[in-house]
Amino acid sequence: MTEGDNKLTPDTFAPAGAPDAREELAATAFEPLTQASQKKARVSAAQIAIGSSGLALTALLFFLLTARSLTLNIDAEVEPDFSLSGLNWAFGERLLVRPGEYELSVFAEGYRPYQQTITVSDADTQQLDIRLAPLPGTVTINTEPADANITIDDLSLGSAPLADLVLEAGNYDVTATRDRYQRWQGTIEVVGRNQSQTIDIALVPDWAQVRFSTTPQRVTASIDGDAAEITPDGISVLSGEHELTLSAPGFVPAQVPLTVVAGVDQDLGEITLTPADATLTLNSRPTGAGVSVDGTFAGLTPLVLPLSPGRSHTIGVSKAGYRSSKQDVTLSRGEAAARTITLDPELGEVRFAIEPAEATILINGQSAGSGSQTLSLPAVPQQIEVRLEGHASFETQILPKPGLPQQVSVTLLTVAAARKAAMTPTLTTPLGQTLVLVDPSLETQNPFTMGASRRDPGRRANEVEHPVELRRAFYIASTETTNAQFRQFEATHDSGLIESYSLDRDHQPVAGISWQQAASFCNWLSALEGLPPFYRENQGIIIGFNPSSTGYRLPTEAEWAFSARVDGESLRRFAWGDDFPPAQVVTNVADNTSALVTGRILNGYTDQFVVSAPVGSFPPNHRGLHDMGGNVAEWVHDGYRIPSANAELAIDPLGEQRGDNYTIRGGSWALSRLSELRLTFRDYGERGRDDLGFRIARYAE
Repeated sequence: MTEGDNKLTPDTFAPAGAPDAREELAATAFEPLTQASQKKARVSAAQIAIGSSGLALTALLFFLLTARSLTLNIDAEVEPDFSLSGLNWAFGERLLVRPGEYELSVFAEGYRPYQQTITVSDADTQQLDIRLAPLPGTVTINTEPADANITIDDLSLGSAPLADLVLEAGNYDVTATRDRYQRWQGTIEVVGRNQSQTIDIALVPDWAQVRFSTTPQRVTASIDGDAAEITPDGISVLSGEHELTLSAPGFVPAQVPLTVVAGVDQDLGEITLTPADATLTLNSRPTGAGVSVDGTFAGLTPLVLPLSPGRSHTIGVSKAGYRSSKQDVTLSRGEAAARTITLDPELGEVRFAIEPAEATILINGQSAGSGSQTLSLPAVPQQIEVRLEGHASFETQILPKPGLPQQVSVTLLTVAAARKAAMTPTLTTPLGQTLVLVDPSLETQNPFTMGASRRDPGRRANEVEHPVELRRAFYIASTETTNAQFRQFEATHDSGLIESYSLDRDHQPVAGISWQQAASFCNWLSALEGLPPFYRENQGIIIGFNPSSTGYRLPTEAEWAFSARVDGESLRRFAWGDDFPPAQVVTNVADNTSALVTGRILNGYTDQFVVSAPVGSFPPNHRGLHDMGGNVAEWVHDGYRIPSANAELAIDPLGEQRGDNYTIRGGSWALSRLSELRLTFRDYGERGRDDLGFRIARYAE
């Protein structure tokens, strides 16, 4: 075989009779490597999507199995909007949400925004009742006729029409009064929610017309001694019992008793006066002197006296503070005479001793000179006033007596000294609570700074420093309100117990009450003492307050801070001073004995009380106030807010009329941390706690 014979050809292995192998060979389709990779990638993406869906379904099932049903019962006249932090599923006002704490915000047109931290428990179904506070409304009050005086809840607002009064929502007692019209009283409901209302009041006349004809035709009339105008329609007489007197020269006056019903006119018909045999028209200076005829009282001047003719009559005229006068009068038949008698005043000597010497003396509003002097004054009641600019005026009334000199000694005080003298150092309530006077105007550190410096260890974000000035003196209770005192207002209240330790003994501070309950107690105590209520209530709910009231209330946050912290030129950091922890037993906080109850304690400190102590168990502060830094934390008056860092000077701040949450000040038996025991520590809430109570306060003037 030659080299060419060894060469393989396509025919070498072809079987006999097989087709030509060259005809069967064909090119195979080429598949790039990248397309194969993409196919695998598409498979992987699908798998991932399926896996993700499975995870999402698993998460959803987990959420549905662990979520709880929460129903929001929102009391509002319009459809509200709300939002809840965290994962939740809403069906109208029903939500599915897992147990935990969430921030809830509710908004509705015409209402104040509601924001609250809520806790969802492990219960399967839960509900939260939310009562939105409506914004104020504007009210316009008109009366017919106009110019009626309008009083709302015993506060006089002036004469109608009164336009665009801004009032909180609620019911108000309204009174409209005007001379010669019947008093109108009613209750109006202010819907609030920025809505405008107009109240139209139609006053009913309080008089009736009394008609009559007389003989003689020309007469004068008086009602109860006061001259009355006779018109073609008669005379207008107010409702009630009266006496009509008709007089004419030469006639005996006719006296007619009247019973007048408002709006019911009367016609007395013909009234005939009896001719007098003789008449004396008697006047006096001064008027209103008593007249007697032959020893029998006949009336007050001016007066027309019928006299028997031809004989002498003794006419006596007298008035307090004047010498009496007697005259004999004889008139002939048919004679009509007139006399005017001038009475001489009786004088009494009054000696005035006045300091300062430049003070002015006023007698019945008329200046009588300055400084010490002796005056002869008519023997009738005299209104005395001693006045000097920059000083509190002195007023009194004296009755000078002839032959018996009297002395009036007056030393005027400056306005500040007079205010101080009028305010007693302490007050005692009908429940036996002692209140201590605090007059910031007499203290050197006023204005003062509320809040804490950023450099103060333990300082919290809501303790923003801001300037405050207190100008109104106030009283503040020396101790917190006790269970026994609160139970006189709410007999069924029980402060409860903690781990078998009672919080409900009579002399322990009341606990577990809301801000509303504390404010209502203050109003109840005001009513008990006959003081005007400070808080305005509507169907048992506090809806605002009256800043001018001197009734009992909660201390304002500024008053609480001033009473606790301002000590001469310094500001106290803790109730006991500036050192932490305290070196002596000075207040009731979470001490060594409280470990099983509170969990965290102030190490090394023992005050012997596991929970709250009887009020006043520890020494008072520099103002005589007990437990300002412990025992129970305390509600104060103000709605809770965080002050602005660049706030202007606030003068006697009271906060908004209403709030969703209210401020809490002071430490308690359950607190132990440095941050919580500082006097600038602030908390807030609306419901009661087992370590939260209150003390009372009121304005001094």
